[in-house]
Amino acid sequence: MIMIGGRAHSIEELLEVAKFGYPFVEISLDDPATVAGWIPQLLEIKDTYGISFLAHYPNEDNPLDVDVLRNKFLPRIKTLMDLSRQLDITKATLHFWIDQRWAPAELIPRKLDLLSRIVDYGNEYGITICIENLSERTESFGPAFNAIPDLRMTLDIGHAQLLSQHNTSFRFIEDHFSRIAHLHVHDNHGGTSVKDDLHLPLGDGIVDYPAIIASLMNRGYDSTITMEVKPRDMSRTRQTLEDCMRG
Repeated sequence: MIMIGGRAHSIEELLEVAKFGYPFVEISLDDPATVAGWIPQLLEIKDTYGISFLAHYPNEDNPLDVDVLRNKFLPRIKTLMDLSRQLDITKATLHFWIDQRWAPAELIPRKLDLLSRIVDYGNEYGITICIENLSERTESFGPAFNAIPDLRMTLDIGHAQLLSQHNTSFRFIEDHFSRIAHLHVHDNHGGTSVKDDLHLPLGDGIVDYPAIIASLMNRGYDSTITMEVKPRDMSRTRQTLEDCMRG
């Protein structure tokens, strides 16, 4: 069953989104010490509003330095997974940059080895790990999916509009639909830099959501969708999203 939820980057934002009555909230879990201090309040919010949580884990410390990733990032992710288990989290999104157009060729196999270990950790904790597209095209994710059978994908439809003349969601759906376990939805006007990642409400940009959602629905997408927009824009975004799904 498709479930639509909201995104929260802080406890304050979580409280705001929880009051909307969505079935889940995707929360940013970045620093283990901070998250550990949040646990009692998170559990209270979870019980009070009858919601579940999805996790969004932190960005890589240095996406080009395997030693830093192995010695700093990996232990942090493993600790965050242990904390996630206390919150009954079973799905998590991860940024793990593997764009073969720009990453050194010798770096990719080493990063895939680390990514495989992260997915193994997830299996131990009962958490499905979903890699999110940043600048990557479908060709960059192919080797990861081939090497790591349990790796899944968060298709960020807004990110897929950037650095490309045509939204790359269509190719991801065509090539890797079976791996897509989660969606991020937000809008923008295209562009080539981080500043163009505007996270606008659906309909305020140029992303062709009716066509992309139709492509997903035609293939039987039946999982979670996070609205990555400001809380004040979630009601309108949900309405637009549901209109696309009915269409």
